[in-house]
Amino acid sequence: MSRHVTLPSGETVPALGQGTWQMAETSSRRAQEIEALRLGVELGMTLIDTAEMYGEGASEKLIAEALGPERDRLFLVSKVYPHNAGSKGVVLACERSLERLGTDRLDLYLLHWRGNVPLQETVAGFEELRRSGKIRYWGVSNFDIEDMEELFAIEGGANCATNQILYNVTRRGAEYDLIPWMGERRIPLMAYSPIEQGRLPKAGILHEIGRNHNAGPYQIALAWLLQRPGIIAIPKASSPIHVRENRRALEIRLSPDELSAINAEFPPPKRKRPLEMI
Repeated sequence: MSRHVTLPSGETVPALGQGTWQMAETSSRRAQEIEALRLGVELGMTLIDTAEMYGEGASEKLIAEALGPERDRLFLVSKVYPHNAGSKGVVLACERSLERLGTDRLDLYLLHWRGNVPLQETVAGFEELRRSGKIRYWGVSNFDIEDMEELFAIEGGANCATNQILYNVTRRGAEYDLIPWMGERRIPLMAYSPIEQGRLPKAGILHEIGRNHNAGPYQIALAWLLQRPGIIAIPKASSPIHVRENRRALEIRLSPDELSAINAEFPPPKRKRPLEMI
């Protein structure tokens, strides 16, 4: 079973991808991490997310080693540091990422979070990269609704393809205003830390529902996210076992009663909350 999300361009991408935060940081785990990435791609999780920040480029190099021959099957996402996001700096940062990834293009390039560089400069750099073919799409990360409104007021800002934020069953603040705003503009949300880096409660409703599906609480939390429209989830899995567990979440369909029970334990927001980050 596969599930896809549509970008503003009309192109579809897998709803379940692979994150790489904190990978490539321990040499003893390298072979296992490479095996995990390769297995994920074989299972259809071909959207791969990384950033120049992750291991200061080490994650990008790991992806090149693991998946270089599979490049044309992949939807590669990387992110630029805010201090590198000037109109010229973003071009140079992208070129460094391309070199580490061993490719001539990124499918999606994101501003990792807001810094001091004016958004106009970052958008100008992104648009130059798009015209030159070094990136296919660009977007942002950790942008709250006010940031998105400011971005869309800039010339070219409405070309933003996604916003990657912290979003999971315990971090639902974005549902109050940001997610509806993005939905109206058909901009998908990319959810990082979709199982809260393994810190979700192991007891309670997620565990109870998991018994109905022969699944664990993390798989239920991931299935909950994947069942929501316009959401791309990018869990990290540094072992083949965890890759298979994540992939199984695509096969779980939660009932209306189960969704209501999750809402009761993890209620949606009733007021505006500042966007959370890890």
